[in-house]
Amino acid sequence: MSNSRTIWTTLKRPLAMSVLCLATAATLSGCVALVAGGAITGTLAASDRRTFGAQTEDTSIQFKGANKLRNVLGSDAHVNINSFNRRVLLSGEVPDDAAKATAEREMASVEGVLSVINELEVAGPASYTSRSNDTIITGKVKASLVDAKDISANSYQVVTERGVVFLMGRVTQREGQIGADIARGVSGVSKVVKVFEYISEDEWKSYQPKPGASAQ
Repeated sequence: MSNSRTIWTTLKRPLAMSVLCLATAATLSGCVALVAGGAITGTLAASDRRTFGAQTEDTSIQFKGANKLRNVLGSDAHVNINSFNRRVLLSGEVPDDAAKATAEREMASVEGVLSVINELEVAGPASYTSRSNDTIITGKVKASLVDAKDISANSYQVVTERGVVFLMGRVTQREGQIGADIARGVSGVSKVVKVFEYISEDEWKSYQPKPGASAQ
């Protein structure tokens, strides 16, 4: 994510490596059938382009959704729930099309949800090895975003499922394309899906540090 430009050159590489190590360590935490916030996501800092209220509501949406889906889908489904600015991405595996439709319907009924992007696959739950690889891929993508010039890595949320990388965030068209190109260049990535909320260049300018202020 974004860092003070005065120390960027010094910290960029160590921070990128820290992200990768953190993601790798996450593979030791185990799995649950339904994951609020996604088991394999990447974030670097609390600050981003959502309002504080939206961030708080996203957290609430994820946990409410996880409770709902756990009750209706049971243990046969492995569903990751990621809410960004009240837009929900569902990824993972469900046993059949009926379960996929149920997951979307129940998630859409959660208070505060604006839309649901249903990327669930009808398949058996991913193996532990597959999920571990996804964690590593997420770390590599995040590290590559940190290393990139002319973008703020803090503007992207990365979700990986079976080698497919989903990119979320509030970004410009330019930032979205740069982020997608970076993710495609990471080893192990089979596909990149953009789930962005696009903002104008004028809005982007409003997030840039004012002269004399430290960048976030």
